[in-house]
Amino acid sequence: MSAGEADAGRDPGLQPERTRLAWRRTTLSATVATVLAVKTALHDRPPAAGIVACAVCAVLWLGFLRVAHHRIRALTAGPRPPALAPRLATAAALCAVALAMCAAVLVT
Repeated sequence: MSAGEADAGRDPGLQPERTRLAWRRTTLSATVATVLAVKTALHDRPPAAGIVACAVCAVLWLGFLRVAHHRIRALTAGPRPPALAPRLATAAALCAVALAMCAAVLVT
């Protein structure tokens, strides 16, 4: 069986839809983590370090949101979406890890 024959039997709508939903769930999780981090940072008039951590969390969330929005649009653009660019995959991973680290700093 050739690659063209294998693609002909594949339903192209299911995998992009699952991936799009996964990006939306991850974006929602990042939003909740950012809101909780902001709430923690601004509770009881924190020192300047808390406000800086809050700002960093917000910037990281915006970066992740941008990458996720770009990917969701690519997934809905056509029947066979292009692969995620390594640059965007790296940016999403770094934003997620850095956001988790900022949230951990704010909790402790």
